[in-house]
Amino acid sequence: MAIRVLVVDDAVVFRRAISDALAGLPDVEVAGTAVNGKLALVRLRALQPDLMTLDVEMPEMNGIEVLERMRAEKLETGVIVLSALTVRGGELTIRALELGAFDFLTQPEGGTAERNTALLRAQLLPLIEAFKRRRETRTRKPVATPKAISPPVPAAARPPARAGPPIVLIGVSTGGPAALATLVPALPAGLAAPVFVVQHMPPLFTRPLAESLARKSAILVKEASDGECARNGCVYVAPGGRQMKLARGAAGEIVIRITDDPAENNCKPAVDYLFRSAALQFPGRAVAAILTGMGNDGTQGLRLLKRGGCRSIAQDEASCVVFGMPKEAIQAGVVDVIAPLDRIAAAIVNAVGGAAL
Repeated sequence: MAIRVLVVDDAVVFRRAISDALAGLPDVEVAGTAVNGKLALVRLRALQPDLMTLDVEMPEMNGIEVLERMRAEKLETGVIVLSALTVRGGELTIRALELGAFDFLTQPEGGTAERNTALLRAQLLPLIEAFKRRRETRTRKPVATPKAISPPVPAAARPPARAGPPIVLIGVSTGGPAALATLVPALPAGLAAPVFVVQHMPPLFTRPLAESLARKSAILVKEASDGECARNGCVYVAPGGRQMKLARGAAGEIVIRITDDPAENNCKPAVDYLFRSAALQFPGRAVAAILTGMGNDGTQGLRLLKRGGCRSIAQDEASCVVFGMPKEAIQAGVVDVIAPLDRIAAAIVNAVGGAAL
């Protein structure tokens, strides 16, 4: 059955480009269009599409107001936000994702109509495929599981005692802002470890993400800066469009390095890049969590971390927006605990405090 999509944008050029991009995808049907948020709500109720592409900056009623109304009315249409690659666009996109938007894509800048349509089609294809998989997962008959904790690790395979003060690593992609908005505020201000987060995002989006998390949390949250020394009780978010790694200072302290090294797994920042640096520079000290997201970024980094004694946690399928990254890590055998999102903060705190996973 085709995925029916409502296209909402006040700019005729983008309505046409998105509609044309969708029309070129298999099993996708453009159910209709709307030029503002008020009309979008009318058409949502009438057409009941599976998915909506939603411009966040529109007159009369913007995309954020649409999402707030959808939440109030319990309208279950999935939403992919279309955002400008600007500071304001980043701020609105973070809010949209926290309100439950499935994911976002950025508006093409310049270029011909044909090129922009091709760029949008390339961005939309994996998002719609991921949306289809999530819908299939959520329509399956649920299977009861005993608190989603994986079997104990055999004694011979248990990690050695930690080789130094703990470090917390978190990798996340699609569905990440909403997941982080649950996890990070649940971390205590006095957490005896620094926390490093890689969220797959472009430039100008991660600073608003860090600021939003900081407003919700007792623990400190900031976008990471090159050369700063990490402190316990602080969450460092990798800057969008850059890579973040950990280096050892002269006195053994953790120094954050922000680089322009190439993308890995088509991601910049990349989870594997961060995890690998922690495995090489601070073996045996990591507590690593893999959260919702497409692809397999993080699995190779976890392999290296596990060799040094990393404790590892994966988000369970039921609470993921996309069960891609956690699934790959679980199937690779590099996960100690599988837990729902609302239990991951407690698992991290227990691991940092030395409790067995």
